[in-house]
Amino acid sequence: MTLASGQKKEKLDRLGELAAVRDDEQGVSLWRDAFRRLRRNPAAIVGAIILALFVLVAIVGPFLVPYDPAAPIGVQDGVVRSGQGIIPGPSSDHWLGYDHQGRDEFSRLIAGSRQTLIVGVVSTLIGLTVGVLLGGLSGAAAGLGGRWGRWVDNILMRIVDMLLSVPGLLLAVSFAAILGPSPITVMIAVGAVSVPIFARLLRGSMIAQSNRDYVLAATSLGVRRWKIAISHVIPNSLAPVIVQATLTLATAIIEVAALSFLGLGTQVLGQPEWGLMLAEAQQYLGIRPALAIYPAVAIIITAFGFTLLGEAMREALDPKLRK
Repeated sequence: MTLASGQKKEKLDRLGELAAVRDDEQGVSLWRDAFRRLRRNPAAIVGAIILALFVLVAIVGPFLVPYDPAAPIGVQDGVVRSGQGIIPGPSSDHWLGYDHQGRDEFSRLIAGSRQTLIVGVVSTLIGLTVGVLLGGLSGAAAGLGGRWGRWVDNILMRIVDMLLSVPGLLLAVSFAAILGPSPITVMIAVGAVSVPIFARLLRGSMIAQSNRDYVLAATSLGVRRWKIAISHVIPNSLAPVIVQATLTLATAIIEVAALSFLGLGTQVLGQPEWGLMLAEAQQYLGIRPALAIYPAVAIIITAFGFTLLGEAMREALDPKLRK
């Protein structure tokens, strides 16, 4: 009895040692592990700081600007005569000087960030929503839908292929030209460009997930295929789509500025918007090239921040790219 008790105690001690796992070796969820990797990535930190500043300026900045962005202060004071080549530069009262109509350039640059943020985010949400609906339906039909599901998948993917065959900016310009120039038109046009990207990405991710063991186990237990797709496959397939949404925001901001530059954006007189400011400055490059440099640098830095964060998220969530 004593020997048996000793062996039993020794076996329990070994099991206890195997079960005692250090905290840093315990399993964590995908998102928690990705967040931990993001905190250690300098590119992710820089991108997050740029985006935080951009969002803060866009939300709070228009309430704190020193001058009305639509009021021609310089013309009233007689210091701006763009027709005679006189547009004053930075000063203690006007940090970035005046624009060609005598408006405070710094106030317009800050106020224009809100319009850029709203149009960029809404257009990305439009593309993400429609793309997830198409891609989710197509992926569920292809991976779990049987014969009729393959027909649905083929029809939806041919529609997506037609959208992909047209260059993105040309498709956005076509939408904007048909619907007429307005901020809503720009949102729809830029959102339509990103729909096939999200749809294709989610479909591919769902097809990969549909071959996993947990799908086979749920199917063997008699769980309906559409319930498996909605409850398990789609949630597990959204990680690359969320990463792509962050990268698409950078592209959306550039495309929004491009459409505004072409005159298809906002038509409200005096309303600041970075792309429109860039377009208006083209006539005065010989007088004050800084009027084009300010909004261009703002667009580049903002898109760069979204790109840095998106690439860092892709690296953190993709096992093949983890360091």
